[in-house]
Amino acid sequence: MNGEAPSVASGYRGRFAPSPTGPLHFGSLLAAVASYADARAHDGVWLLRIEDLDRPREVAGAADAIRRTLHAFGFEWDEPVVFQSARLDAYDAALARLDALGLVYGCGCSRAEIAARARTGLEGPIYPGTCRSGLPTGRRTRSLRLRTAADPIDFEDRIQGRQGHSVAESIGDFVLRRADGLHAYQLAVVVDDAWQGVTHVVRGADLLLSTPRQIGLQRALGLSTPSHAHVPLALDDRGRKLSKSLAAAPVDDDDPLPALRLAWRLLGQEPLDDAGSPRAFWRRAAAIWRIERVPPRSSVSLRTEPEIGSQAAAITRLRPPSLAR
Repeated sequence: MNGEAPSVASGYRGRFAPSPTGPLHFGSLLAAVASYADARAHDGVWLLRIEDLDRPREVAGAADAIRRTLHAFGFEWDEPVVFQSARLDAYDAALARLDALGLVYGCGCSRAEIAARARTGLEGPIYPGTCRSGLPTGRRTRSLRLRTAADPIDFEDRIQGRQGHSVAESIGDFVLRRADGLHAYQLAVVVDDAWQGVTHVVRGADLLLSTPRQIGLQRALGLSTPSHAHVPLALDDRGRKLSKSLAAAPVDDDDPLPALRLAWRLLGQEPLDDAGSPRAFWRRAAAIWRIERVPPRSSVSLRTEPEIGSQAAAITRLRPPSLAR
């Protein structure tokens, strides 16, 4: 726990859930700022969850580095940090419940086989249903998939407006447990949000297409669906999403205010340029945060305005990240 827990008369429970595949970069900070500001503006609880299921991609020391950065930037989580790697039994239990409902089946297909037969959907090849009625002769189960329904799943996003699609038609039967034995993100996030009592999810627009899958799982498991708000992604000066895979610069723990102010501006909020410390920044930010001011777009460019562009150049320039302290 970090700091005193706030009053929670509103019943609001939000969260930030980074993956420890590198230090916190500006693209992730943008989502963290929106999530934290929304929670504090509602006098709510804000949780930190480390989504460390994908152990092969995890970078040693990244989880500690992320927590150090968040602390340096004035973020205060209100309950102990949750690590998904300690929650495997809960994901297995959810799989068992879905299996008992007849919603899970074993799949023996490789990615190459799926790509060769599938049509293209919203996020790549749509699983063609090869194993839906049983494994073909001579095949063994590689992964576990969810039987999806054709009915569209729609939801009202607090930033992006009405969203949704038919998961069966646009994505297909998706994986719940991977061929390497790891539980899939879509299952784990649903189980953990319910267990932690999350009422409001504020995250990046790169997860917008995942939301109907998660709502479908929540309905199948008899879990409540939180409110959703998807903030635009930050694009670099070449129009690419800032990400660890592009070696986007980690934000500077020793000088947090420039990055905080830039994120605040990109989220469409009134400037807080005169805040002299992260604590002062967040005191004022909680009072003036307006989610309706966030641009209802999938992305925002760091080149949008000359002033923003000059700030961004110093904050997001590419450089090798360091996890050492």
